Amino acid sequence: MSPTVEGSAHTTAPSAPVLAAYSYCEAVTGAQARNFAYGIRLLPTDKRQAMSALYAFSRRVDDIGDGTLPAAAKLARLEETRALLGRIRDGEVDEDDTDPVAVALTHAARRFPIPLGGLDELIDGVLMDVRGETYATWEDLELYCRCVAGAIGRLSLGVFGTAAGAAGAERASEYADTLGLALQLTNILRDVREDAGNGRTYLPAEDLAKFGCDRGFADGRLPAGADFAGLVHHEVRRARALFAEGYRLLPMLDRRSGACVAAMAGIYRRLLDRIEREPEAVLRGRVSLPPHEKAYVAVRGLSGLDARTVSRQRTRRTA
Repeated sequence: MSPTVEGSAHTTAPSAPVLAAYSYCEAVTGAQARNFAYGIRLLPTDKRQAMSALYAFSRRVDDIGDGTLPAAAKLARLEETRALLGRIRDGEVDEDDTDPVAVALTHAARRFPIPLGGLDELIDGVLMDVRGETYATWEDLELYCRCVAGAIGRLSLGVFGTAAGAAGAERASEYADTLGLALQLTNILRDVREDAGNGRTYLPAEDLAKFGCDRGFADGRLPAGADFAGLVHHEVRRARALFAEGYRLLPMLDRRSGACVAAMAGIYRRLLDRIEREPEAVLRGRVSLPPHEKAYVAVRGLSGLDARTVSRQRTRRTA
């Protein structure tokens, strides 16, 4: 059963040490996750704090995978982080613990029904990175994306909850997962050259071969006959289908949670538009949106326009 907004939050005000821990997590989020921060600033304080705690823990896991330590050291650090997650899950982290992320996430997990197993899945996905796994098919890549992004969608839904009486709320977790996949595939397209330079290839090998791009992109140059634009457009169509499915979540959320999700997803969908218009731009550098465009997306999300559009589409389909 999906969590509902009503009765999901713990009403006791956080103590001073917990507030300090949340402030640390919010600082990490604001400094290192600008797209994410645009969305969560639309949330009420308790949900914004919880989302910042989730981000800060997730960032720690990602930083281990992306860091310069030898693979064996990364594996050890990830298992240490998994052990810390076990302590958080068991409520064994005290408010005066020296790790502010652990303190904040422990409190957030008491406030909201967050499925912390999703962070285990994130660790599993980063372990795949450390081991240098590649993906032969979309089905293979989809499993990775569900670990590193679909799980984040499901964790976030634990904070957001679903609005009381929302139609179809039993599928909210599925839609949150799918929206995470859409965002991750957009990330993969945006970062294709950067990842190649770090020795990582995420796009399915069968797709790379189909479009003559299996030699990779590390130097930003394509071999003769490669159809990079065709490859990108193929993956964009896949991402758009995931967005369309994942957006069904929006009408199930309360106004501010829906605004948060619409803002974050809207930024990535606009990134996808840019990549589609100029595929080879991702080989020259990171494609991003200017601040004024992100602000517009946030305002659009707060207006509820995307949620109303999805609701109308569902009504037409069922009529």
